[in-house]
Amino acid sequence: MVQKDRYIRFDWAVKRLLRNKANFGVLEGFLTVLLGEPIRIVEILESEGNQQRENDKFNRVDIKARNSKDEIIIVEVQNTREIYYLERILFGVAKAITEHIELGEFYSQVKKVYSISILYFDIGKGNDYLYHGQNSFVGVHTGDFLEVTTKEKDAIVRKLPAEIFPEYFLIRVNEFNKVAVTPLEEWIEYLKTGIIRPDTKAPGLEEARRKLIYYNMDRAEQLAYDEHINAVMIQNDVLSTAAEEGREEGRQEGRQEGRQEGLAEGLEQGKQEKNIENARTMKALNISSEVIHQVTGLAIKDIEEL
Repeated sequence: MVQKDRYIRFDWAVKRLLRNKANFGVLEGFLTVLLGEPIRIVEILESEGNQQRENDKFNRVDIKARNSKDEIIIVEVQNTREIYYLERILFGVAKAITEHIELGEFYSQVKKVYSISILYFDIGKGNDYLYHGQNSFVGVHTGDFLEVTTKEKDAIVRKLPAEIFPEYFLIRVNEFNKVAVTPLEEWIEYLKTGIIRPDTKAPGLEEARRKLIYYNMDRAEQLAYDEHINAVMIQNDVLSTAAEEGREEGRQEGRQEGRQEGLAEGLEQGKQEKNIENARTMKALNISSEVIHQVTGLAIKDIEEL
């Protein structure tokens, strides 16, 4: 690939570039394709991912925006598995709702929230790369969808709960294995591979080809980006290696069944020591205690004391 065609990963762009108003078109294009309607971003709101510190965690980055309909859109990139991920995005949506309504305001001021998660890990079983969830109330006996009555601009109108309640999109990037044909597929291809087709007409990707070029960054930004990519690769390697070692040790222990008790205790001790060693390595990479617990089996209290 020639130098000019090396594009920046989306998680880095979210952290450093797409918060700039001059680059809103990239994010607007992605949201337009995903949500199926024209999206215009009015402003980027304060969020956890806005914090840029020396010890910023590379595992998760997010951006929170307000669109032209005064709705809140949260876009989040998660590089490795988090045990309670669904619970956390639910909390994030609830927090966004409460942050954007003042005490004493009417409930009519509650904002519609879209939560979009770009996931580079296996969140569970499923054959699709894109999942969408929203609230609806279905008649237990009739199967019909409930419409609610509300007041807008001094007129009584009927709405489906889905027009009010949050919507969730889970994009399982690693599950995408198709030839990209539609604009959405071209976007998922970029999220997975970093490749943008030179003849793309997908909203946002044309602008991304002009603005998310690696070699347009200054040397300091390039070094920071390279360090970020290296950290992600090391983290993924540590997690996969630790998991494989755990499986291999389990197989070995299975073959050793029936041998004397002393040998079994020795194997268990060796496994424990290896788990502790892996836990120390993962802690040094700022991997959460919950993820380390899942990989090694060590108690969270013991992990935090290492």
